[in-house]
Amino acid sequence: MCKMNPRVDFVFKKLFGTEESKDILIDLINSIVSEKDTVSDLELRNPYNEKQFLEDKRSVLDIKARSAQGKWYDIEMQVLPEDWFAKRSLYYWSRLYSEQLQEGKHYRDLTKTICINILNFSQLHDEPSYHNVYKVKNITSNSELLDEFELHFIELRKYDESLADSLKTALDRWVNFLKLAGVYDSETMPEELKASPPVRKAMNLLERLSATKEERAIYDDRLKWIRDVESSLETMEQRGRELGRAEGIEIGREQGLEQAKKENARRMLRRGMSTADVSEYADLPEDTVRLLASELQD
Repeated sequence: MCKMNPRVDFVFKKLFGTEESKDILIDLINSIVSEKDTVSDLELRNPYNEKQFLEDKRSVLDIKARSAQGKWYDIEMQVLPEDWFAKRSLYYWSRLYSEQLQEGKHYRDLTKTICINILNFSQLHDEPSYHNVYKVKNITSNSELLDEFELHFIELRKYDESLADSLKTALDRWVNFLKLAGVYDSETMPEELKASPPVRKAMNLLERLSATKEERAIYDDRLKWIRDVESSLETMEQRGRELGRAEGIEIGREQGLEQAKKENARRMLRRGMSTADVSEYADLPEDTVRLLASELQD
């Protein structure tokens, strides 16, 4: 049986977001962050919950964890491209950071928060490296304001597995696994991956997960939804280009794209997607999506 794709968010969280696989998550985090932010133990704050996922299949399957030192980590695998993903990541960081300040707490109690975004697409087009880190720094002196903010972007498509030293670091090995797990198995994967107990355990878990009938059904459903969204996005872009060319002027292109967005939104609504999801993926205000939904019901 063909193995599941670990880049599908459901599979990613199942592999890295359970108590059974906490050691794998720790190794992944430590391969990404600086030495001072590495962890020896973690408390999962939103472990994978199959019942919760089945009730809300369109939820974001990120992984939230808190280290023994009190630092917060948010890890997300993102398959579908989003124009505003950087803003979304900043919003997630701010929410996780501000939620630490519960009643009776002081600003001094806020601790470092790190968001790790693993992307199946290219987001930072001007950056050649597949791993980029952002902090809050003075643009003149380059001095850091606070060591509280950190965003990581790992763009899988920029990783070149054909290079001779492509498996040199622990992060190289994890990225290789995420990109190529479908190509090899626990016996045929590169020796560098076999030599890493966490990666080897991840491959064994993936093979076991792929052979489970119930998990396969959930995976197939999630994969179908992702493909439907991808198809809708491609249709929207193509329709926008066609209508724009027909007008032959900039305003025509803008009107064509707007019309294509609405047509795409109607298609998503007919498939049962929520107003919030349609608004996000069709790039339309929720009020507009609600109006379109109302028109479909009439």
